[in-house]
Amino acid sequence: MDTDRVPDGWQLWTEEEYKLVFTYRPDVFNSTDFPAPCLPTIHVTKGRRSRRPGRNTPGPSDSWYVTLYLEPDVNDDERSYEDRASAQEAALNLAGRFAAGEIDYRSLYQVPREAYFDRLDELTEQD
Repeated sequence: MDTDRVPDGWQLWTEEEYKLVFTYRPDVFNSTDFPAPCLPTIHVTKGRRSRRPGRNTPGPSDSWYVTLYLEPDVNDDERSYEDRASAQEAALNLAGRFAAGEIDYRSLYQVPREAYFDRLDELTEQD
């Protein structure tokens, strides 16, 4: 993948045959500035990440999925795509929107964390 296309603040963390993982500002999600478990990630996977145990290799007809995670148990709805190129493009678009403060991450949390949200707003340039 051409890493020059990855939006500012994001980096390609993992690139494998059936998976890409992008991380947002791992330099500040270091348990001192921001909680490390809250590192925003975007997963691009062939087949759902929650596919049944024992099925390690996705099937040829499995779709590609893009999911934004704000914490291990806090995520946006996954979106499906027919091929890797489309999913990768969607992930880059999502990363750019997140970095520009266009994602309403507050709505993804069941328990509000206002102090954390205020700091994340500053990091993502939200008003």
